[in-house]
Amino acid sequence: MQTDNPKTIFIVYAVKEEFIPLTVEGYNIKHICTGVGKTKSATILTKNICLNKPDLVLNIGTAGTLSHNVGDVFIPIRFRDRDYEATKLPGIEYEIDGLELIRPNSLKDWVLNYEKLGVCSTGDTFITEANPSYGDVIDMEAYALAYVCKELNVPFLSVKYITDIIGQNSVEHWENKLADARSGLMSWFDKYKFFPLIYC
Repeated sequence: MQTDNPKTIFIVYAVKEEFIPLTVEGYNIKHICTGVGKTKSATILTKNICLNKPDLVLNIGTAGTLSHNVGDVFIPIRFRDRDYEATKLPGIEYEIDGLELIRPNSLKDWVLNYEKLGVCSTGDTFITEANPSYGDVIDMEAYALAYVCKELNVPFLSVKYITDIIGQNSVEHWENKLADARSGLMSWFDKYKFFPLIYC
């Protein structure tokens, strides 16, 4: 691995309970707590990119689901703003192709071989009632973070640990599963050591 010019990686998460002490030798890692919701998370990320543009923004965190299992770790490859999608007004774009944000190609190829890929639905409400249009995972920040990275030409990857099934006491399950999420994500990153691909 190259170390003379270390790559800078922003690891961004919404709340302090999602923080994991992820460090990678030979990389300049910066952990950033963005806060909850699209506006705050986009603002915090934009400020940090303007101060020090990273080689990758890695969004880690928790999500709900309708059709998968608690404990699954998903990589979203499409991001939808469910608030914009619900308005159904002409000319409003509400979807981002996440694959276009994954660079370099070596990292994209690795992602495409991962078994749990899907759509992330983002909005400014904590969803507690099922709606089949929401996709694979549901959160409150990922679309906004992906949008910032798209506009500022920064590679972006999101990794989501499923903590709750929508409609089954989602808030309580999410709170109770935060410790499991931290442990599960650390184990996941220990297993899938893809960071060297950023140098390829």
